[in-house]
Order: sequence, then structure tokens, then C-alpha cells
Amino acid sequence: MESLPTTTTKSERRWRSSKPLQTSKPSLLLALFSCIAWLYVAGRLWQDAENRTILAHLLNKSSLNRPKILSLNDKLSVLGCNDLEKRIVEAEMDLTLAKSQGFVKNNLQQTGSSDSESRILAVIGVYTGFGSRLNRNVFRGSWMPKGDDLKKLEERGVIIRFVIGRSPNHGDSLDRNIDEENRSSSDFLIMEDHEEAEEELPKKAKVFFSTAVQNWDADFYVKVDDNIDLDLEGLIGLLERRRLDQKNNSSSAYIGCMKSGDVVDEDGKPWYEPEWWKFGDEKSYFRHASSSLLILSNNLAKFVYINSASLKIYAHDDVSIGSWMMGLQATYIDDNRFCCSSITQDKVCSLA
Repeated sequence: MESLPTTTTKSERRWRSSKPLQTSKPSLLLALFSCIAWLYVAGRLWQDAENRTILAHLLNKSSLNRPKILSLNDKLSVLGCNDLEKRIVEAEMDLTLAKSQGFVKNNLQQTGSSDSESRILAVIGVYTGFGSRLNRNVFRGSWMPKGDDLKKLEERGVIIRFVIGRSPNHGDSLDRNIDEENRSSSDFLIMEDHEEAEEELPKKAKVFFSTAVQNWDADFYVKVDDNIDLDLEGLIGLLERRRLDQKNNSSSAYIGCMKSGDVVDEDGKPWYEPEWWKFGDEKSYFRHASSSLLILSNNLAKFVYINSASLKIYAHDDVSIGSWMMGLQATYIDDNRFCCSSITQDKVCSLA
């Protein structure tokens, strides 16, 4: 049986053709939204990656520039101490320069106006200790003037003082006894910054010269041990003649009974020198003035005062003074009249 031919209307064809178009719009919109979301996420990821790269670079650069451990200079810079340290060093240099040009305590010497005529002749420092009152009284009753005679000697330009430091226990009976004795005799040079003790004896010369320079401007500074009798007038005569000689010759005079000797390198023996190895294979001291009586001229004593903080101290004060003089243009004057233990007839000192 033959089938009849079917016919389609226009409305059916329009419906069939429009149905697929209606179902494709949501897909397009979804695809569009998906693309936009993908672009947004990709952009954020790219931006985050770039930010992380920049941050890592900055952190790496910062870690390279900044030290992990701050040095002392860095800490001082943070605290603002570097400039202060520089100013202190500059002030110390200015002070040293001023001292070297004659500006010392109490304006004792004024640059350009001081000469030997305006100075006193000598300051004589006689070493003493807390237990040496009997020796002091013996000296006062023999060669050393006292009372009005001491003042008259000072009018001649000669100062004599017993030289002593302070007790290790400041203000104790030892100090009080010295203060009381000084009130009645007025013949002490009490060094407040020096501790009077056996082990501190090598330092005493440095403190004595420094203190004497600060208190008196003299042509000569004389150091005398406490077991020495002086021919005072004979010593004054020698110094007066030496003062006249200094007008024409070098004024850097280092005067005394020059000697040298073996260095004792065995601990426990008398005169042991802890730094014996510094004196060479021969273990012999350089030439230096004996400790009993030695003299420094004005400029040498001031050198000791100005540089006292850096001057080396050895086991014996005469060796220490000799070591200071070796580096200077000092004129060594070896005079037998200052050899107190010799039998020279015209010597100015003798053992007490």
C-alpha cells in the first residue's frame, strides 16, 4: 500500500529551525563567563607571582646591605657616640699641644715670656715614708733647714720638700699623722694620686716630677733618696753654675752618678727585674743616673709630666727614668760629685 506523501507546514519548519538556536544561548553565556573568570584568575595569579618576585628581590637586597651582626662602630653610630669620641681625641691632642707649649697648671709658664731668670733655681724632693719620721727629724736637725730658715731658702729660689703619697687606706691614721706633721713643719709634698707602698715605689718618681712641675717652675728638679745626707750649699752652687752653662749650651740636662749593671733575672733575688728579657742577651742595664741623687732640667721634667700616662715603668725608679731619657735629645752629665757612696772629697752627698 503506497503511503501518502506528507506535507509540512511553514510553522513546523520555523519551529524546528528555531529550537536549536534557543538551546545554544546559555552555552554561549556560560562559555563567556568561564572565559572571563579564567582571565581574572590568571591575571591575579600573574600579579601575585610578580609581587612575590619583587618582594623576594627587595628582601634579598636588604639582607645583603644590612649586616646580620652589628659591629661596635655600628652600635656607636646608632647611639651617636662616634662624633663624641672624635671630639674627645681632638681635645686630648689640643691639651697635649698646650702643655708642650708651656700651658701648665696655675699658669706656671707662659709661652714667650718665661726664661731661666723668672724661674726658681731648684725643687729638691726628699723621698720619705710613713715610718721614717725619725729620719726626717734627723735631716731637719742637720742639713735641711726648718722654720724661718726654710722660708729664707725659698726666697733664694730653692724649694725642699719631703715627698710622700697617701696610705692605701685613705684617711687612716698614717695619713692623719703626716697631715699633722705637715701642719707644724710645712715641708711636705703630699702626692694625693700616689699610693705610698713598697710595690708602688717605681711609680713614685713619675708622680713626683709631674707634681713638682705643676706646683713650681724651676730650672732643676732634684730627686733624693731618704738615706742620703746632702751638702746643701755645695749642691746649690753646682746648680747655679749649671744654670749659667745652660744659657750657652743644651738645657736638656740629665745629671747624676751614671752607672750600669747586670740585670737580675731570677725571681726572689734582690733587685729582680721581671722584664729582664727586654735588656738583651747580655742582660745589662743601659747607662742611667743612680737613684740616690739625680737631677732633671726644666724641659725634661715637663716631658715626664706631659707624657706620664704612657711612660713605661720598670722594677726600679732610676732604670725607669733612664729609659725615658734614652729616647730624648738629653745631655747626660756624669758627675762624680753625685756618687754618694764614693770616697770623692768634693762630693755633695753621702750615705746617712
